[in-house]
Amino acid sequence: MPKILTTQQVTQYREQGFLSPIDVMPEDEALRYQERLRQAERDNPRDLNAENRNNPHLAFTFLDELAHHPVILDAVEDLIGPDYALWGSVLFIKEPRSSHFVSWHQDATYVGVSPHNYVTAWLALTPSNPKTGCMSMIPGSHRDDIKPHLETFHEDNILTRGQSIQQVDASVAVDLVLVPGQMSLHHCKVIHGSQPNRGRQRRVGFALQGYVPGAGRQYLGANLWMPIRGNFMKDDFIELRRPVADMDPAGVAERHRANQNWADILYQGASHKRAY
Repeated sequence: MPKILTTQQVTQYREQGFLSPIDVMPEDEALRYQERLRQAERDNPRDLNAENRNNPHLAFTFLDELAHHPVILDAVEDLIGPDYALWGSVLFIKEPRSSHFVSWHQDATYVGVSPHNYVTAWLALTPSNPKTGCMSMIPGSHRDDIKPHLETFHEDNILTRGQSIQQVDASVAVDLVLVPGQMSLHHCKVIHGSQPNRGRQRRVGFALQGYVPGAGRQYLGANLWMPIRGNFMKDDFIELRRPVADMDPAGVAERHRANQNWADILYQGASHKRAY
């Protein structure tokens, strides 16, 4: 029996490649996390900015709390089983009335993790809807192979390479509308993207990208993992430790090591490299 999801929700994820919305916490609690993020950005502008939003859970305790939130973990376990680890995290932030977008893509394209059966939890800390640039999913696309991606390096594209699938039937896309405190879950091969934020407030999402089940292995770069539940770690895997305080030296070092590994993985073979 599932821990938190219904059998119908599990079936929907298997068929469509995503599930949304899922209540994680009350809206006022999510907004308090948003304010903690704002304060962390003010206090640490070099460590949390548009070019430095990868793996912040390794250096900030409040984001580590979210990565280990029991509702998120129970829902993930319902989909991929009791043995899994976290590959990493990304803050996806779109400023008000900005032109930044995310092109149609599949997460598994450049991550270098096999097999392709891991799941991303995307937690909203602000309203995420069509006006603010919510994610949109192509139902069932996770059942196909990885599609060719054109590397555009478009300056407004949030993705590392501006990678984009060129032929997508957007008429069948489903918008994942979330209020603060709700999350979506999506398969690493589902085709998805998001439009610019045309609203008057920030759109902030914390992507735990992704939770990888027990057979997972990094075939590009080093096997750096934060074990979450059950038995995941292998003899040649390196454990990423949880932070004991915001920006403590050990946590900063762990984040730096993870980000350097990500750069080696995500830009392998790329024509050029961005700052993030």
